[in-house]
Amino acid sequence: MLGKKLGIDLGTANSIVFVQGEGISFVEPTVVAIDVNNYKVIAVGSEAKRMIGKTPENIVARRPMRNGVIADSRVTEALLKYFLNKALGKSRFFKPEVVISVPAGITTVEQRAVIKAASNAGARQVTMLPEPLLAALGAGLPIETSSGNMIVNLGGGTAEIAVLSLDGIVEYDSLRIAGDAINEAIINYMRKKKGVLIGEQTAENIKIRIGSAIEIKNPKSMEVRGRDVGAGLPKAINIDSNDVAFAVKRPLLSIINSIKGVLEKTPPELSADIMDRGMVMSGGTSKLRNLDKLFTKAIGVPAHVADEPMYCVVKGTGIALELMVTGERVFSFNKGYN
Repeated sequence: MLGKKLGIDLGTANSIVFVQGEGISFVEPTVVAIDVNNYKVIAVGSEAKRMIGKTPENIVARRPMRNGVIADSRVTEALLKYFLNKALGKSRFFKPEVVISVPAGITTVEQRAVIKAASNAGARQVTMLPEPLLAALGAGLPIETSSGNMIVNLGGGTAEIAVLSLDGIVEYDSLRIAGDAINEAIINYMRKKKGVLIGEQTAENIKIRIGSAIEIKNPKSMEVRGRDVGAGLPKAINIDSNDVAFAVKRPLLSIINSIKGVLEKTPPELSADIMDRGMVMSGGTSKLRNLDKLFTKAIGVPAHVADEPMYCVVKGTGIALELMVTGERVFSFNKGYN
């Protein structure tokens, strides 16, 4: 077949592009800055992310993906066009084939929105595959066998929990609580408990620099600058890892309950395999410190963070592309997709 083949992990927070034969091409924040007067795209990716909260009234830095699905189709189309041009160049003779990751719980309407946006951006053929399956492939799990494999993929907008066997999903849950919800929990904690208003990027920075899923003996600390809730003036305070652990309890408990729910529905034979092997965590949010320890203690099943967890889904798109081209294996939507 003529034309390049691309894999795109179209995430709520970050998008990663894989080019067949070349590997991972680039990582960009899933952000687009537009001029609302004429709907012209001003910036995309990292450049647009730097504009969040700092633009005049006529320019809006927008994240077109919410909870892992398209919230603004026109902006997503501009984003995908930018990705295709950056990966392949603007001058290309043949339109590419694209594999795009989507949440396990995606609806038919949301599926159509993905296909339309990718086609209008310049893709010749669009194949959608569920994130848990791709994450399991990218993490190196033997999902082609009859044994049970559990993946917990924690992205920006969704937590995808699935049990896989024989290249298919046996049981799953798609929870629209993940990295963004953790950021929001930190923002709310800072406002209610510390009396300081902070933005989304500051919350993300707190999570990355000192965040922990459980309280620890020697917590890291950092200075946080924001706006005093009462006085309305700039204010700086110090917080530590244990503050973050307290702040993020509620969203993490929701994820734990979802994992328990999937395990309760899993056939006993597969449950035995999972108990033996443990669950594998992937996605950028799985890098939150001590999250594997929290899951292991709360659920009673060993939890392990995959190698390069942020890249598991996009690596999975690359593996799926290769396997589908050779005809060695066929992947498609199965249980629960409609």
